[in-house]
Amino acid sequence: MNLKPISIIAAVAALISCGNPEDAAQTPAEALLDRLEGLVEEGKIMYGHQDDLMYGHSWKLAEDASEYVQSDVFATAGQYPAVYGLDLGGIEMGWKENLDKNNFDHMRASAIAHHKRGGIVTFSWHPRNPLTGGDAWDVSSDQVVASVLPGGEKHEYFMTWLSNASDFLGSLRTDDGELIPVIWRPWHEHTGSWFWWGQRLCTTEQYKALWQMTYDYMVNERGLNNLVWAYSPGAGELTVPEVFAERYPGDEIIDLVGFDCYCSTNYERYAASMKNALDITKAFAEEHGKLMAITETGHEGLKHPKWWTEVLYPIMKDYPVSYVLTWRNACDDNMQHHFYAPFPGQESADDFKAFAALDQIMFL
Repeated sequence: MNLKPISIIAAVAALISCGNPEDAAQTPAEALLDRLEGLVEEGKIMYGHQDDLMYGHSWKLAEDASEYVQSDVFATAGQYPAVYGLDLGGIEMGWKENLDKNNFDHMRASAIAHHKRGGIVTFSWHPRNPLTGGDAWDVSSDQVVASVLPGGEKHEYFMTWLSNASDFLGSLRTDDGELIPVIWRPWHEHTGSWFWWGQRLCTTEQYKALWQMTYDYMVNERGLNNLVWAYSPGAGELTVPEVFAERYPGDEIIDLVGFDCYCSTNYERYAASMKNALDITKAFAEEHGKLMAITETGHEGLKHPKWWTEVLYPIMKDYPVSYVLTWRNACDDNMQHHFYAPFPGQESADDFKAFAALDQIMFL
């Protein structure tokens, strides 16, 4: 796709609108892609946070909640993240809650609420292991992907999983019944081998076939025209551009390319890994006419008081990044160190406010 110039006023309007009302033929996914393209042309980078409206460092959404207004990001910066991340892990099993104990009804309602605010929603998926019965991280067998492909022993079973996921994604609708657009990011971090669809757990052909089967079912059979399809390897394995491209499922499926990369206290190493991944992703995105994003990142516990303006921002500011999403703020008592956005009083909170105030960075 060719990125089109757009005025600053139009760029802001694109973020807070629900697409172009004058173009009735445009699908929700196409409208979202147009919004993203316009913002990239203006040099904007949207900030995102995983599970932002579901819980925070010291709170969790009430079971009887009817509003979705509490947010560590809002409490710190006075603005909501432009991008709201959620995960469908557990939907395949028909569970009431996902793998992080988020109620699916609240996930649906909060996603719709965020869309109404003018935000963008992205979903990842950590489905359980359909062959062994374990979780997504169960890599005890290298036959799982083969088992779910056509002709495999778990194919029919797995198609019910795709049906459950499609039912949920198809239920994300406005009050007038219109589907809301979603950045859909399944089968991520495949360049590592910690998920059952990972590098050493299936062949290149099997991985691509998994993508094709997922796309064919959700788009061609179920008619979900609200999905922007995102491909995101893990940055640690992106030693050369060929690794990024090896299992790419094809331009006809993918709309956006990105990567996941996390920060330790070795900030120089993080910067080097990020810049390498950004260079590879940018070149690939330009060659294939795709948008790019930093689909997951963050510094667990935010141990650097100026991580936002002195570590993260300088790394990404010169790249056409559509959005950057930091991971979740766990509220479990035994995971008090597991947070990736600040909360009031956290040592990087003031720097986060400075980050949010940067002209290039976009919140709601």
